[in-house]
Amino acid sequence: MASLLNTSLSLKASNVHEKRVRARSLLSPPSVSVSRRRLTIRAAETDANEVKPPAPDKAPASGGSSFNQLLGIKGAAQETNKWKIRLQLTKPVTWPPLVWGVVCGAAASGNFHWNLEDVAKSIVCMLMSGPFLTGYTQTMNDYYDREIDAINEPYRPIPSGAISENEVITQIWMLLLGGLGLGALLDVWAGHDFPIVFYLAVGGSLLSYLYSAPPLKLKQNGWIGNFALGASYISLPWWAGQALFGTLTPDIIVLTLLYSIAGLGIAIVNDFKSIEGDKAMGLQSIPVVFGADTAKWICVGAIDITQISVAGYLLGAGKPYYALALLALIIPQVVFQFQYFLKNPAKYDVKYQASAQPFLVLGLLVTALATSH
Repeated sequence: MASLLNTSLSLKASNVHEKRVRARSLLSPPSVSVSRRRLTIRAAETDANEVKPPAPDKAPASGGSSFNQLLGIKGAAQETNKWKIRLQLTKPVTWPPLVWGVVCGAAASGNFHWNLEDVAKSIVCMLMSGPFLTGYTQTMNDYYDREIDAINEPYRPIPSGAISENEVITQIWMLLLGGLGLGALLDVWAGHDFPIVFYLAVGGSLLSYLYSAPPLKLKQNGWIGNFALGASYISLPWWAGQALFGTLTPDIIVLTLLYSIAGLGIAIVNDFKSIEGDKAMGLQSIPVVFGADTAKWICVGAIDITQISVAGYLLGAGKPYYALALLALIIPQVVFQFQYFLKNPAKYDVKYQASAQPFLVLGLLVTALATSH
């Protein structure tokens, strides 16, 4: 009996010693005045924290990339420089499609010439469409999404407090007025009797406001909001470029609005990373309404079927070579859809868009060149 008692006491002493050593190695600084029970509880809590997987979408961006910060994309480093933060809010990574839309419109006009004046006009139109009006749209969208971002990406500039709301509002107004001013300048420069570029800028700016701001907040509806976004990225800059150098015709308006359905699909790609926040805020995005598995097929269907339809239109219009060229550009997009997007839309959204979108925008240029001849 004595032997058993000695063995039991020895085991208890050993356990207590091990707990003390373990607690001291995990806690900093160690405290000898704390009871054994408290040390054991803290050690257990530390173990639980060690094995708990972090939430990647909510991780702080302090170890992020400075390059990502300047582009305004996920994985950005925390920044204190206000001008860099202002640039981040405009999301420069979203400017190229608008710039490309101006190129397509100028090509479709059939009146662009490679001289100094036309190049200068096109650059000003690109500045209006990209840095100014797209920057206005993105900044305003972040402002009205600050509550959703506090759930999905709390480390973004506005919810994190890196920039004040008053500073953001000032930026929104400066970008809007700058973009509208450039639109008016382009109409005077082109000698337009009717200021069509200015009114296109006003219309696009109003659409952006309705998309982001209450009471309508078009983005709350996945279909209407994403189509509005697609039209803003494809139709509006095309119309501005074509109106600047030529005449905007009804058939081009219809064709580009059809192409905007592909833009709807591209916009859906960005919704998968925000499902949690969209549900919390009551936004009816396509992935929220239909579920991720169905939504990903709606997304690729909108992109692919639209382009195939445009290729059919070009074939019927007696442009078989342009139609074949467009079909050839659709094939790699489908390949990347199966390679990346359809496997995991939330994980591979950026990689898919970086791989597939160059072929889509080249298809836009092919279509523009076809309509110019």
